[in-house]
Amino acid sequence: MGLEVGEIKNDGIITFKLKGRLDSNTSNDFEERLLSQIQDGESKIILDFENLEYISSAGLRVLLKAARELKGGDGKLMLCSLKDYIREVFDLSGFVSFLPIYDTMDECMGAF
Repeated sequence: MGLEVGEIKNDGIITFKLKGRLDSNTSNDFEERLLSQIQDGESKIILDFENLEYISSAGLRVLLKAARELKGGDGKLMLCSLKDYIREVFDLSGFVSFLPIYDTMDECMGAF
């Protein structure tokens, strides 16, 4: 199983809906897509992980890189709808300290 990525732009907020696995096989394509949006000036980004089944260290590196890029331009990268075992990866890796995580898409949208 690979990774499907849906993209929605609404009110200046871009949402990526990820389905499948964000790992060493899929992270390069997603990184290119995500970073190209940031380089094009997008600064409000939500990653909807409702259908994400797995994230590896390669996937975490993509998020770290994107968060650093956005930080320089006062942008925000937020995550929502993480399955419990995916949330645990973020807790254990310490990513929760710099990536805001919300239970629902509505909470995420309201945080901008």
